[in-house]
Amino acid sequence: MEQPGRTQGVVEVPPPETRTGLALIVIMIGVLMAAVDTTIVVLALPELERALHVPLSGVVWVIISYLLVITLLATQVGRLGDMFGRVRMYETGFLVFIVGSALCALASNEATIIGFRILQGVGGALITANSGAVIADTFPPERRGRAYGFNAVGFNIGAILGILLGGVIITFISWRWIFWINVPAGVIAYALAIRVLHDRGERQRQRLDLAGMLLLGAGLFGVLWAMTRLATEAFTGEVAGLLVGGAALLVVFVLVERTRAAPMVALSLFRIPTVTPTLLASLFQSMANFAVLFLVIMYLQGVRELTPLHASLLLVPGYLVGGVVGPFSGRLADKVGPVWPATAGLTVEIVALAVYAQLGMTTPLWLVVAAAVVNGIGGGGFFPANTSAVMKAVPGPQFGVASGMLRTFANVGMVFSFAVAILVSARSIPRGLAFAIFVGTTHLSHELAGTFTTGLHAAFYASMGFMALAVILSATRVLHLRRSRVRPGPGTPHGGT
Repeated sequence: MEQPGRTQGVVEVPPPETRTGLALIVIMIGVLMAAVDTTIVVLALPELERALHVPLSGVVWVIISYLLVITLLATQVGRLGDMFGRVRMYETGFLVFIVGSALCALASNEATIIGFRILQGVGGALITANSGAVIADTFPPERRGRAYGFNAVGFNIGAILGILLGGVIITFISWRWIFWINVPAGVIAYALAIRVLHDRGERQRQRLDLAGMLLLGAGLFGVLWAMTRLATEAFTGEVAGLLVGGAALLVVFVLVERTRAAPMVALSLFRIPTVTPTLLASLFQSMANFAVLFLVIMYLQGVRELTPLHASLLLVPGYLVGGVVGPFSGRLADKVGPVWPATAGLTVEIVALAVYAQLGMTTPLWLVVAAAVVNGIGGGGFFPANTSAVMKAVPGPQFGVASGMLRTFANVGMVFSFAVAILVSARSIPRGLAFAIFVGTTHLSHELAGTFTTGLHAAFYASMGFMALAVILSATRVLHLRRSRVRPGPGTPHGGT
């Protein structure tokens, strides 16, 4: 039987060490750019509100629109990579991202900045959904964990640069340069990618599953749009209709895909023992952890009255430590398998959430930094190992769709996490005030600050529950590993552990 992760009848010749090193640098640059754009935009929200006369509800969509597009397109563009070349789609992502960034810099009102952020999100989807597959094509299974660890370094460095550069640009230059800066960086990255990266995986020549694309996109859009609407307005019949309709379309999508000869999402991947718990662990980790960024920033800006830049700087040590831990976790995953490093990382993140849940109105700020460092250690342990688990388990021709599915599950968790963060914060204070705190344009009175802080505790405890589910799902992969060891014969499935 053909081993998953290998292409039958094709002899894989690993590229030279120098070539793989250069390839990893190029991939890290792509992830770095995406991370820079995430944190740098958060710092620019107050200036965007003032310069473009964008209402508070519209400012939030500058973030949500980008995240929604990446979530909706991740599986589709990952599948396109399987069909037409993962490197080609990855490089195309740079071009789209460059154009989207330039247009964002030229935006003149609320509609244009959100519309151009959507275009930028298309480029981001092409980059992030195919980066994991490009690594899987470039590196042999026994070295992928280390490569994913360095990919995590790129994300953390990008997050730090976004905070530092964003502070300088917003303070001394203009908000438009947070987007212009992507143009030369993207051109350099694109030129390097053309020179260094080469498609090595087998391409699957088949027709696009347009019906599957439409059903999956519409279903995800309905559910995610409903959740984001809940973050900005009260529960209404329209929101309920979006939620139910989206869920119904996802059910129809699964039924239709089961009848397709070449489905958009290979449902057969879920029959690989470790894939389902790995994807679900990514979902619940994102639901638990992504809200932390918003909740902590809202605490620091609203309760402790810090500026957006000062609040973000307190999170830098966490990103820094996470970048250092990532390669070590990746190497450990290569040696002992990804289950234990990923599970340990999730457990450490629960500790960080427990520390955050103790924040009060007079908590020393060093404790916030300490929690960010602990969270960075946990995230640095989880991400490389969990990504390695998926890419080691799936067949080689499906690296692209598997990478896209992992990105989709993580991003769905992020969108839900954002909605939950806003909903919880809006329970104790007016929703408009919660938005203003997040954007960084106002602070809370002493009385409201105490009430708001108490509400944050409930949010952090809820995040601990989601993270505990991720720990359980991650740990169950040990059972799949033991079962695969007792199955004799060449047909034993590759568990990815």
